Amino acid sequence: MSQATTFQVQDGQLLGARQIPSPNFNQRPEDTEIQLVVIHNISLPPSQFGGGYIEQFFQNQLDWSKHPYFQTIEGMQVSTHLLILRTGEVLQFVNFNDRAWHAGRSTYLAQKECNDYSIGIELEGSDDLPFEAAQYAVLTEVVACLQQAYPKIQQHIAGHSDIAPGRKTDPGPFFEWNAFRQQLHHFKNK
Repeated sequence: MSQATTFQVQDGQLLGARQIPSPNFNQRPEDTEIQLVVIHNISLPPSQFGGGYIEQFFQNQLDWSKHPYFQTIEGMQVSTHLLILRTGEVLQFVNFNDRAWHAGRSTYLAQKECNDYSIGIELEGSDDLPFEAAQYAVLTEVVACLQQAYPKIQQHIAGHSDIAPGRKTDPGPFFEWNAFRQQLHHFKNK
C-alpha cells in the first residue's frame, strides 16, 4: 500500500502547491492522455538561486534589464506545470489539463511534441550543481501522486535531455536518476 501524500490532484490542480498562473499555455490536443513526466532544471541567472526570477519569467514579467543573461532570453514565452524550489516548495504555473510550454521540439518513444502529452516539472537548479535532498523528497512525492492520478505515466519519466538530445542538457549530470527511482519505488511501496 502506498504512503499517504501531502499532495493530491484535483481538476488538474496539485493541491498542496502554491498556484501562480502563467499565461503561457494552450489546450492539449483533443483526446490526449497524459503519459509522461519531463524533469528539467532552471536557474535565473544560471546557477544562482532565489530572487523570484523564475516565477517572473514564467509569468512574462521578468525585467530583462536586471541581468545581462536575461537579455539572451528576452521575449521567450515558456512555462512549466510545476517548479520545485531549492527549499522543496512546489509552485504550479499551468493546470495539468492544459499544455505547458516546457519541452519545445521533442520526441519520446517515437512520439513527437512531448508538450502535448506530458507534465513538465522544473527543479530550481543547474547542470553544474547538486540538487537539494528536499527537492528529491518532494519530487518523489509529487511524481507518485501524478502516477496515481494519471496511470499511463508509471515508468514514463524522462529528462529534457532525453526528449531533446543535442538541444537540451537538463536536468544535467548532477541529477541522481538511480537514487530518485529507488526513492520513488520505496515511497510507493510503503
